[in-house]
Amino acid sequence: MRFWRIYRQRYASAAATGEGARLYGGRWNSRGVRVVYASTSLALAAVETFVNLEPKLRPRDLVSIRGTIPDGVQIETVNVEALPHNWYTTRDETLRRFGDEWIKGGQSVALRVPSAAIKGDWNILLNPAHRDFRQTVFETPEPFEFDLRMFAT
Repeated sequence: MRFWRIYRQRYASAAATGEGARLYGGRWNSRGVRVVYASTSLALAAVETFVNLEPKLRPRDLVSIRGTIPDGVQIETVNVEALPHNWYTTRDETLRRFGDEWIKGGQSVALRVPSAAIKGDWNILLNPAHRDFRQTVFETPEPFEFDLRMFAT
C-alpha cells in the first residue's frame, strides 16, 4: 500500500518517528503516544495539511514523501459504523483512546482511518513501535508547494 505525507523540511529527519504526534497529539492519538499520520494519496495529504495551516499563511518549506507498506504486512481498517455519530466534527476523546489502544495493542503496523477533511477517503496511521514498521519504506522527500490561488485574499 502506498501512502504520502507532507511536512516542513526542517522535520524531514523525524518524518518516520511519530514525534510530532507524540508532542501534540491528534485526532487519533493522545499526547505522549507516537504515531505517524499519512494519507492514501498526495491530494488527500495536501488537503489534510491545508486544513491545519494558519489561514492565509503560505508555507514555503514543505516537502512531500511517498512511502510503501509491503504486501503481506497486516493493515487494519476502522469500521466507520462503529465510530461516534459526529466523529469528524470534534477531536473526541473516544477517537484518541481508540488510537492509543491500537498503538499499545501492537496487532498491526498500519490502521486505515476515515478522513475528516474528505469524506470517503482514508488516512493511514503507522505504528513506529511495531515490529513490521522497519519494512515500511519512506522515499526521498521532494519539494511541495500549494497553488498560490489557495492563499488569495
